[in-house]
Amino acid sequence: MIEVRGLTKRYGEVLAVDGLDFTVRPGEVTGFLGPNGSGKSTTMRMILGLDAPTSGTATVGGRPVAEHPVPLRAVGALLDAGAVLPSRSARHHLLALAASNGLPRRRVDAVLDQVGLSDVASRPAGTYSLGMRQRLGIAGALLGDPPVLVLDEPLNGLDPEGIVWMRRLMRHMAVEGRAVMMSSHLMGEVELTVDHLVVIGRGRLIADTGTADFVASVAGREVVVRSPRSAELTDRLTAAGAAVRTGQDGEGHGGNVLAVTGLDAARIGALAAAAGVELHELAPRQRSLEDAFMELTRDSVDYASEGEYASRAGSVSEGEAAR
Repeated sequence: MIEVRGLTKRYGEVLAVDGLDFTVRPGEVTGFLGPNGSGKSTTMRMILGLDAPTSGTATVGGRPVAEHPVPLRAVGALLDAGAVLPSRSARHHLLALAASNGLPRRRVDAVLDQVGLSDVASRPAGTYSLGMRQRLGIAGALLGDPPVLVLDEPLNGLDPEGIVWMRRLMRHMAVEGRAVMMSSHLMGEVELTVDHLVVIGRGRLIADTGTADFVASVAGREVVVRSPRSAELTDRLTAAGAAVRTGQDGEGHGGNVLAVTGLDAARIGALAAAAGVELHELAPRQRSLEDAFMELTRDSVDYASEGEYASRAGSVSEGEAAR
């Protein structure tokens, strides 16, 4: 288990992490999310003992990582898959890690087989593709057969087959009773993989909750409506207590696409029928983790193009409606 209590990190005048409190529990995959610059990498480095906190604590299995006699047996980590000497083979890279942690040589062959690199284990790591280097980094994280895994962007560089493999691996690790913490910007994969979410922005905790609860509480349920008389329909829906987002129809059918929350499809259809308003589309849509994440972290983004979040908040495209 990972326990973070009052964790704070300051670099001069910059407060990178501000009093974080959360727990990564055994038997769960916990998604650690936040916009670029939110403090995710700094937090992971403090958990792993690579950076010292300004204040607060981060423990793995009840103690700081530096106090574990064999760190790789306590926690496996993937922070930078490229941190391998390019001239060293995958096998010798892992053998060096095993020797430094007093691990048996047989673990090297076991993890090479587990990540699918046995046939290329003698090749220099510098000749590996990005996806192969990612698998090698994961092999290093698994080397000590640890009860805790900390994985920063573990899906980066993997092809579709590799992404499915990695998703299944993380789920399997959790089923075995391990605590798995992973960060990723691939919201669709996070939604398919994780049980629990810890979301931060500008170093502060935004959410600490189950994935389904996060989506339901922040995004709610949405109904996509298309009508040639969308302006009139919008007035009637708003008067009935709905919230309506509007976007231009991109398929030449006339009218606008409306994204409606606060009323279900049956009620919207009844209001349209009573007003004699023709509907071309009426479709419930459960908003995604990505929608919820964008909405919740809108004010915590340091790097965004002009109008990016205004567009997210105030309009719905035909592509979104079809999703």
